Parts: sequence; C-alpha cells; structure tokens
Amino acid sequence: MRRRPKGREYATIGAEIKCNKDIFDSYCHEGWSNIHHDLLIVCAAVEFADRRWARGNAQWARHLHVTVPVIELATWQSASVQQSLSDTLRHLTGDEWRFTFVPHRHSAISKPRQGPLFPNQHKEFAIAYSEGLDSMSVLGLFNESNTAVSVRVSKFKQRLRKNEQPFDRLPFDVKVKPDGEYSARSRGFIFAAVTAIASHLSNVSRIIVPESGQGALGPVLLPLLNIYPDYRNHPTFFRRMERFIKALLGVDLTYEQPRLWYTKGQTITAFLEKPGVNPQQVIETRSCWQQRANVRLGGKVRQCGVCAACLLRRMSLHAADVVEPSERYVIADLKAARFSDALPNEKSFRATSTLYDYGYMGARHLQQLADMASLSDVALRPYAFQIAEAIGSSVDNVTGKLRGMLIKHSEEWAAFKMHQGDNSFLQLWTKGGRHG
Repeated sequence: MRRRPKGREYATIGAEIKCNKDIFDSYCHEGWSNIHHDLLIVCAAVEFADRRWARGNAQWARHLHVTVPVIELATWQSASVQQSLSDTLRHLTGDEWRFTFVPHRHSAISKPRQGPLFPNQHKEFAIAYSEGLDSMSVLGLFNESNTAVSVRVSKFKQRLRKNEQPFDRLPFDVKVKPDGEYSARSRGFIFAAVTAIASHLSNVSRIIVPESGQGALGPVLLPLLNIYPDYRNHPTFFRRMERFIKALLGVDLTYEQPRLWYTKGQTITAFLEKPGVNPQQVIETRSCWQQRANVRLGGKVRQCGVCAACLLRRMSLHAADVVEPSERYVIADLKAARFSDALPNEKSFRATSTLYDYGYMGARHLQQLADMASLSDVALRPYAFQIAEAIGSSVDNVTGKLRGMLIKHSEEWAAFKMHQGDNSFLQLWTKGGRHG
C-alpha cells in the first residue's frame, strides 16, 4: 500500500481492490452498462474507507472523503447523485461522507455483453441470499414458481445451488491493512447496491429483503451503549437507497420487507409448513457472527452457539419445533450452571473473552427486546413514527404491529429460557449476572 500524508491512503484497483474477472464478466449480460461497473467500484471504495479508519473512543462519527475513478463521470458529478449517496451512507454508518469523482481511464469489462439473463423465464423479484435462516425461509416462501433472481451476498463460493449464476458472489474483494474498523456498517450499502444491479439487469423492480422483525428492527430499537443504531435492515435505510438508485440509474426499485412484523420463529414455521420442506433444510443454514478461527472444533468449523445471532437462531428453531444436533455449536449446552461448564472439553479450544462478551451481550439484547413488549404506546410511538414515515403507514397502525412482533418475540424467548432450566447460565445472563 502506498502511504501518503497523514489521514490519506490509496487503494489501487488490482491490488487493495481486486475485481475477480470471471465473476465480474458474469454480470455482463444484456443491459449491462458502464454505470453498473462504476457502482461496483464505488462499493469497493466505500468498504475500503469504512474499514480503514477506526472510530474514536469518544466519538462515533468520522469524516470520510473518498475519491473514485468512474466512467460515467457526468452522472456521478450530478448534485442529486452526490447528495443521495452521501445521505444514504450517512444514515447507514453514522459518518460524514464526501465524494470526488475523477475519470476512469481503463476498459470496464474484458469481453462482450452476453444475451438476456433469463431467456424465456419470467422473473418477479430479486432477493439477497446468504447462508442464513431468514434468506432460506423467505426464498422458499416467495419463490414457488422460480420467479426469484437470487443474489448471493458473499465473497466466497459456498454450496452450489441451481440457477445461482450470474449473481453467485460479490465480484470484488477489498484488502485493508491495517484493518482498523470492524463495525462494517457499509456492508448494508454493498448488499443493497449489488442487488439493485441484479434487479436492473433482470428487468425486475422489486427487491425482497428477507430479514424478520427482530433482525430488522432490534438493532435500532436497542442500540448498544454509545453505538450508533444499526440501520442495515431498517425501512429508513431502504427508502434512502431507493432515492439513490433512482438518481443514479433512473429506475424505480422498491425494497420490500414482507416479514418485518414477524419473528424469525414465525418465518421458519411458515416455511416448514410448505409441502416438501423438511427440517434438515433449515438446520444446514448458518447464522453465527464469529470468525471461523474462533469456532473451529475438532477440525470442523461450527457456530459459536452464544452470540446474539446464534441465540436468536436457537430460540427461533425452538419456536418452530426444530431440534438441531448438538455438534452444530461449540457452546452447545445452554443448560449448564456456568459458562465455563459449557465449554468443550478439548485442549485445542480456548474460549476468548470476546466469545463470552458476545454471549452475555446477545442474551441481554434479546431479553431487553422482550421487555419492550410491555412498554406503553406512548413509549413505542417514537420508534413507530420513524418506521411509519418510511413505509407510508399511520403511527397507530405501526405501533400495533410493532407491539405484536415484540409480544411474539417475548413469548418465544420466555419459552426458550424455560427450556434451559432455572439454573442455566443463560438465565443468569438475562438477569444481569456475569459469572463464568
């Protein structure tokens, strides 16, 4: 990496930002244009800037000025594109963003455009697909006639699924050294932008966001202390993203959230009720936030079992009456009296303080979200107002739907805790205790 004056870094396309030629070219079907290429490079530049500079201890917000080479220079320099781009990222990450665009002097693609993406096939919507429970279940609920354009929001090839291409991986990888910031809020922008490109190329105007209520609204309802709320799956972010895409591509795309008022447990249950679906399909998904090095046991990569994502997963599968094999998790026994008693008896495994903290904070978050079910309408209205404005509904209607989702979450969480027993360390965590 070339270092320049303090506070300035250069990310070179081909070095720090690597575009995978084969994946990049697979996007290049009928309808592909230079503006799509530009948007992918902007996504990579945003990721680099977001990860490169750490946030201060006393202040969340950073001031980021990003210079990006683009082909469609006039479009990117327009006031509507610049304003909507900065506004979208400011809302998403909590930072101040400023962009300067300069001419891109190289060819955008390395081979001619291919034919139509889905000849003689009718597609109705696009969906960002991961290995998670929500995306598996929601895709199954809405893709009965194979009308979905599935976009894998990953940089890595995982299990090959039918009809994945051409959107089976993100077409770029960003290397940041030192990797100073781990909040990675910009990933929400990348996923939304790549899904918008897939929608545009596939001639569909609907994008389905698979996240259920707890994941979409919980991080904004209950942000961590001194942490900017996480809007990655919140309706207010998607309305801003729609305005940006309209300014950039000139098309009206909509990000729909059909499971916003349902818990993850309800979404899984609805999927399992469909003919031909079996529990093994949801068991084989992955939810864990932890790095793979932290959850390798017996030579196999597992899920940690106690981070917020794992606890929400386990609670939701319990609500859907799905029993997972214990070997799916490193911390499998939540009925143990102490966290240390639940650790695997294997010399090669060392439980980090981060693993413990993720578990404790995850349990507290799910408990506090359950406690919100008992709040008065007056206390819920500020949250409801923000959502109502974004989805074009009344505050009273949103308040009722929000309360319904919180009540269902509270019931599922209470049943899950009861299943672990009164003396489990999970019960202690939800009451504020922190012994190991």
